[in-house]
Amino acid sequence: MCLIALAWKAHPRWRLVLAGNRDEFHARPSAPLARWGEVPIIAGRDLEAGGTWLGVTDAGRCAAVTNVRDPRDPQHGVSRGLLASEFLGGRLGAREHARGLRERAADYRPFNLLLFDARDGVYLGNRPQPGLQDITPGIHGLSNADFNTPWPKTRRLMRHLEDWIAGGGDEDFAPLFTALADEWRPPDEDLPDTGVGLERERLLSSAFIRGEHYGTRASTVVAIAHAGGGRIVERRFGPQGRFAGETALAF
Repeated sequence: MCLIALAWKAHPRWRLVLAGNRDEFHARPSAPLARWGEVPIIAGRDLEAGGTWLGVTDAGRCAAVTNVRDPRDPQHGVSRGLLASEFLGGRLGAREHARGLRERAADYRPFNLLLFDARDGVYLGNRPQPGLQDITPGIHGLSNADFNTPWPKTRRLMRHLEDWIAGGGDEDFAPLFTALADEWRPPDEDLPDTGVGLERERLLSSAFIRGEHYGTRASTVVAIAHAGGGRIVERRFGPQGRFAGETALAF
């Protein structure tokens, strides 16, 4: 995932609402949202390294991962998608799992990781050094920097999620998908400087990235109820943002 807004214990029905976009090279092979079968994971699947960018379980666990944008930081180490699938397929709670993972976080490529169980939500990142924090009730955002770094597109998606909740959003996820499809770009003076150059900062500054070789591959909404159970909906896209299918699963 490369852009996420989430509401943790901030909705009358849903313990967690998460809306996110996965941005990736279109040539990287991946499988659509599905039940994995061999392990209790419901997620899309990276067919190159075997992990996932976002997934849930019937027990109400959820994990999502983004990379950290820094061209000076070599992408060496274990695939970060395995961080999400490891938690989803395991039995430790979110906080306990994150504490154990912190000791080997440096073994992985630069990452931001969100973990949720029925009680706790935690964030773990490994750049510039491993950092762990509890997720407090409320609206939060994450892109390719640190947790809650106020990049324009992150703030904008968080506002859309907040408005959806304030407007009585429940099972109609269409407004969240509209927000994830937003191609608005901020003015140059508001762009972050992550070392990739102005033209690429512009390209990456919208919630939905439309490109021939790189862009938004999937938009996903997750809703997990306080009482357990929920829904996950994934919309997929090909080069230049061409719609490639939708999957919705209950758990």
